[in-house]
Amino acid sequence: MSDKKHFSISELAREFDVTTRSIRFYEDEGLLHPARQGQTRLFSSKDRARLKLILRGKRMGFSLAETRELFELWDETLTGTEKQLLKTLEVVERRRAQLAQQKNDIAMMEMELDAHESRCQEALQDIRHRQQKAMT
Repeated sequence: MSDKKHFSISELAREFDVTTRSIRFYEDEGLLHPARQGQTRLFSSKDRARLKLILRGKRMGFSLAETRELFELWDETLTGTEKQLLKTLEVVERRRAQLAQQKNDIAMMEMELDAHESRCQEALQDIRHRQQKAMT
């Protein structure tokens, strides 16, 4: 982690491989709170850590509303609370359930595709067989 105290929007965009527009969106959503120096945004180490958590949460399937709620719970104290940890566990459990459902949906779709592929292969063989029979 960097010992730097402030970061420009372009530095964060490069570091986390996101667009500056994405970072401004997270700011507009109230998830990041950069200081201003004229028109220049100065992001703190806290903003940098939050951006990292936002992006990690996004990869894990957390909604921005869930991320915001967790940030709000964290902001209530300096070290976090049991309430925050319980909420995090609730979000993780809900995401696991969603992933399990998606895995089931994918398995069903694969079975349906396999069946459809088999019917197509059989129909193709039947057409070729009839064509071959017609030629003789």
